[in-house]
Amino acid sequence: MIPVQAAPLWAYGIGATFAVAAGRQLQWWERSVRGDGVRTRSRAANPYLALTVLYAALLLAPTGMYLLWHNPAWATMHVARDHAGVWAGFALFHTGSVVVGALLGFLAARLFVLVGAGYWGYLQAVAGYFLLFFTLIHGWDGSGYRRLLSADPRAYAGWSADSVVNHCLAFATSGTFLALLVFGTAVIGTMLLAEIGWLVEGWRLPGAAADLKVPRVLAVVIAGAGVYGLPAAGAVGASVLVRLLGWWPGAALFAGVAGLVLLPARSPVRRLYGLVGIPERHWRVEPEEDPRTSRPG
Repeated sequence: MIPVQAAPLWAYGIGATFAVAAGRQLQWWERSVRGDGVRTRSRAANPYLALTVLYAALLLAPTGMYLLWHNPAWATMHVARDHAGVWAGFALFHTGSVVVGALLGFLAARLFVLVGAGYWGYLQAVAGYFLLFFTLIHGWDGSGYRRLLSADPRAYAGWSADSVVNHCLAFATSGTFLALLVFGTAVIGTMLLAEIGWLVEGWRLPGAAADLKVPRVLAVVIAGAGVYGLPAAGAVGASVLVRLLGWWPGAALFAGVAGLVLLPARSPVRRLYGLVGIPERHWRVEPEEDPRTSRPG
């Protein structure tokens, strides 16, 4: 339901976020499957992995295909003007890339969560969402937001002839925006329900109370700000630096600042992440019982 250039990036971010949200359950699943040293079930039987793939295949991919057919110019960020500019095989590639992107994001974050490096799993989500927002805001030529807010090639070509407010109003009254509202309710609503639901489900497992440092409602707010707000702010900052300094100097400066914000052991982002209650131990390490948590089931 977003332009095809950004769709696989969003799918990767969603897959990684799903894995981090279900991190505690994934560790319990791994113990139940390999607790005796022998794998008794296939990795494909993991319900969280299966639900992630189903979400991408049944919601992300079909809504994206609809918009590609409904408005190929907007869906390709005006690389193509109409259906004649879209190769049929590209539609197939787009559909597959969304499902594969979600799968890769989930598996990458899951790997980090299982070995006790959940923060690096979270960074997979940050990377996916940062690239998504940067593509939509800046794009490859600095006109990302203009491409995004132009419902048709004529609006994009005449962007400089009218004000940004008028372009936004014109886009908000277009059929494309109406389709985004309808699809967004289903796609984003289901995504948030799954992420919050899996977080809450994990907080009920043994050992969760020792990891969760703040009330659950506040933890959900922190998690949302870390997954969505931080990458969006970073994308805006990166776009500004690239516009002011050029691609290479701007990207280098942004990478340095991002490294200072995200990577040090005492960085503010790490501290906030530590409040949310994602397990920071290997899956083989049993969590300690806590009277404030209840056993699963």
